[in-house]
Amino acid sequence: MSDTDQQVTHWPARPVPADVAAPLGASDTARLTDFARACKAAARAVVLYPGGHPAIAATLGRIAHITSAAAQSGSLTITVLPDGLLLDDRPPARADAAITELATLLHSHLIGQLTVHAGGDVEAWRAFLVLLGRSAEAVRADGGISRVWTTMAGRHVELREIDYAEVLRERSGGDRAIWNRVIANCLQGSAFELDEPGIRELLGIAGDSDQLVELMTTIEASAGASGGVGTKTAALMRMLRGIVDVVSKNDPERLEPVLRNMASAVGHCSPEMLLALLGPQGDEEGPRLMQAVISRMTDTTIARFVARHVIAESTPTNRLAQAFQTLVRDGDQQQRLLALARDDVAASPLGSTEGFESVWNHVAEELLTSYSDEPFVSDAYGNELSGARMQAVEVEHVSDDPPERIGAWLRTIATTALRALDLALVLDLLRIEQEEDRWGALMKPVVGLLEDLLLVGDFDATLAVIEVLVKEAGGNGSTARRQHAITAIDLLIAGTMMRHVTTHLATIDEAQFERVKAMCVSLGEVLVRPLAEALSVEARPRTRERLTSILIAFGSVGRRTIERLKSSQNPAVRRTAIYLMREFGGSDALPDLTELLDDSEQQVQREAVRAILNVGTDAAYRILEQALGSGTARSREAIMQSIGLVRDERAAPLFAYILGHIDHRGALAPVYLRAIESLGALRDPAGIAPLRDALYRGEWWAPRRTAALRGAVALALARIDTPESVAVLEEAVTRGSRGIRTAARTQLTAGRARRLAGRGGNA
Repeated sequence: MSDTDQQVTHWPARPVPADVAAPLGASDTARLTDFARACKAAARAVVLYPGGHPAIAATLGRIAHITSAAAQSGSLTITVLPDGLLLDDRPPARADAAITELATLLHSHLIGQLTVHAGGDVEAWRAFLVLLGRSAEAVRADGGISRVWTTMAGRHVELREIDYAEVLRERSGGDRAIWNRVIANCLQGSAFELDEPGIRELLGIAGDSDQLVELMTTIEASAGASGGVGTKTAALMRMLRGIVDVVSKNDPERLEPVLRNMASAVGHCSPEMLLALLGPQGDEEGPRLMQAVISRMTDTTIARFVARHVIAESTPTNRLAQAFQTLVRDGDQQQRLLALARDDVAASPLGSTEGFESVWNHVAEELLTSYSDEPFVSDAYGNELSGARMQAVEVEHVSDDPPERIGAWLRTIATTALRALDLALVLDLLRIEQEEDRWGALMKPVVGLLEDLLLVGDFDATLAVIEVLVKEAGGNGSTARRQHAITAIDLLIAGTMMRHVTTHLATIDEAQFERVKAMCVSLGEVLVRPLAEALSVEARPRTRERLTSILIAFGSVGRRTIERLKSSQNPAVRRTAIYLMREFGGSDALPDLTELLDDSEQQVQREAVRAILNVGTDAAYRILEQALGSGTARSREAIMQSIGLVRDERAAPLFAYILGHIDHRGALAPVYLRAIESLGALRDPAGIAPLRDALYRGEWWAPRRTAALRGAVALALARIDTPESVAVLEEAVTRGSRGIRTAARTQLTAGRARRLAGRGGNA
């Protein structure tokens, strides 16, 4: 569906069929699990961290990557259950906490199905996850997640929202008639009479707060069509009493949860209706019932009641203030609940409008000071309350705190400050808990915390926790405590640690990378194998470079990874193995480098040759000599090309070694000639002596080969063009045989001509 108005639809909630489809395969299970983990982490990051925090960029970047067109071949169709997710109507092969948590979050917003199209960018995902991060009540107050997401014109995600009203109306077998009878019993007469199906229906409604809200809304609307507030109040009171009676008689153990559901549902009433329900009912049971319900309203329910009506902007502030003051009498509690309500309002579209703070401050002042207590107290007592209220305002004005102080107080309860307190609490528990069993019980949540911190890229906090575990694992404490710490480290490394670390290595700055390196090294050699495994399959150059740097930081322990890396299918990883051998150095690496001389990838061969040259010993040169002697013509050519590309002082000793140890005749004659040419090209004075010896080689019975050899040597000496090399040629003209004299004289003549031409050009 391409049009914006088709991005969100309503569907009835449906139970999971008894014959659930077969579980997903391993790849699809991993696909669903990775999506759930990335979505959960990003949703948490956008709520917990300020906008510019690197954790937000990292987590949003991850979910954008795994849902990109390159990584996601088609759309993901995810069915949302109360405690799980189905991909294409099939459950995952194994359970995962991230799937359950994401399902709970989506279900709280009444999302029944999620279709994720490929190509959503970071900003698109940020908008969707910020919407998910808002409270479900606040979103429903704006018209529900369907309406809000439609107005945001999101295209990368399609939602199908559960509509409980449709569920109740579309049930088969006459359930609609039962629903209507329940409503009719609330609207008419004083008796509340239902048959067995009606009782079952009512018990089901009472056990679900969302259905209870729907029933109250329907009754209030139906009563409002034929009467005023009094009619609505009577109908709702009959409903509440009827539910309590039915539950008390048929399932008394559920009375307490039902009263809590009632408290949540009453929080969705209008202020006028709430005040009417709390007023005189003509009997004694009404006030007692409402008192029982109101006493179970949580701080969150009351705060959302206030936020909902502030966002709606259609509720008179004085009526909202009366209802709020009736629900909450204590001044300190009022301040606390208004702070909660402000957060909900700030998360709504109203919170992003200009002048929001001034509007909220005005509303908060009205809610705290503007209410009428006439319906609830006597005139005499009302006068006393009014006087007390005026005195309280005067005291407040006298001791008013400056904005800077209030701002400082607010910063202490900001999200980052609270997260720092959470971390401090965990660290304190790890340090001060002396009971070994209790300390061991902390390991599971600590490992979970570390995985979450690594997922969002909070390496400072991760390093702080790991330092405590490493200290305990290697300390002088009890054996049990040390074993608990070692087990926790093993669980961390065996889990998702390396996947999370490699995800961030390509994007973090150098300072953060140094923290990651310190963290990895502190965990000890147990991490070397996972590092090597991650490096053996890594294709991103920057990530591979940093993984290599971490391995090198382990010193000699990191050498053990070379065997695994040099056997990788990825040529880039095999080159990394050679790089490690060069870094660790020494003749011990020569056997491994010898194997890589026969590699099918030319770049790998070249790097192996460079590494052998870097060793620079006779043993290293013998290895190259043996490779040249035992290899095929193709492999010899590849090795010589690799050697020829090395244009520095390390190559000259090798070419000199070749001239001194390889026969200029036979199959290796081309190698011998290539070494002569390379010495001339390098123009290294160290090549003059071996070239002089080669100049006098040759056989009279092979005149062509001998002439080619001496001509190549004379040309190489001429290219070096130093006084020493020229002296060798002049000596050859004087003392050499005819063939030697001819080769040397030719190059000396050519050299003089070049010099004369150069002087003529300068003149």
